[in-house]
Amino acid sequence: MDWWVANLMRDNPALLASWVVWVVGSIVLHELGHGWAAIARGDRTPIERGHMTWNPMVHMGPMSLLVFAIVGIAWGAMPVDPSRMRGRYADAAVSAAGPAMNLGLAMVAVVLAALWRAYAGGVGEPLYTNVAMFFEVGAFLNLLLMALNLLPIPPLDGSRILADFSPGYRRLIDKPEAAMVGMLLLIVVLFGGFDRVAGPMRDLRDRAVWGLVDRLPGAGTGLTAEEQRALEELGLRLDDFPGADGAEPTPEEIEAWIRRLEERVEGSLNEETPDGRNPGP
Repeated sequence: MDWWVANLMRDNPALLASWVVWVVGSIVLHELGHGWAAIARGDRTPIERGHMTWNPMVHMGPMSLLVFAIVGIAWGAMPVDPSRMRGRYADAAVSAAGPAMNLGLAMVAVVLAALWRAYAGGVGEPLYTNVAMFFEVGAFLNLLLMALNLLPIPPLDGSRILADFSPGYRRLIDKPEAAMVGMLLLIVVLFGGFDRVAGPMRDLRDRAVWGLVDRLPGAGTGLTAEEQRALEELGLRLDDFPGADGAEPTPEEIEAWIRRLEERVEGSLNEETPDGRNPGP
């Protein structure tokens, strides 16, 4: 089996760098979100255990970092003590703080991606595409982390949120076998139904980015997120369109652009798959 790092280093180094930065950074901030929320509710366990730090080794640990290096996925942990927290449903609030942090990071990344897409059209390649990809990877990853962590499966945050509202569910996940069952269910989700979670998060990101682009002054495209993505898959940019600079395009410019689009579409249809067969319609 090919190593994902080697594959991305060969095919798309910018995507590799984006993935590493966002995975590590998002997990660290997710865990710090739990820690800040716990401290705000009177639990100083994160401070006493030395986890209020930016050091990824503390939050992720050697095993998580090793798995990340091997397969590209990772996890983190923040020690908290619900018995020291003040307020009703404090455990649920602290558990929700991690996914809330991911939502906040996704929103920031969406805004930055939209601003870049809208106003950085004059930036040359590959910088334009690489920066846009960096922000969009961050938006997608954090939406995905939020969605996955809200699943009510131990040891995910969603299980602690639900348990704080449902004593019956808490008794269920407190059983000795709950951790093993939860891990098996999580494996099924990650390797069996991952696309059912990742697909909608990717679509949500695209709709958010391009929807915001259309609302920015002087940056409306009139295209849907799916149309934008289709153009990018053909290697075309919005500022390549005749008249994108505000000048009235000539018939020759329009004809040249149509020929270019036809060539890209034809090239895309004629591309061979890795096993040497042409893709189907």
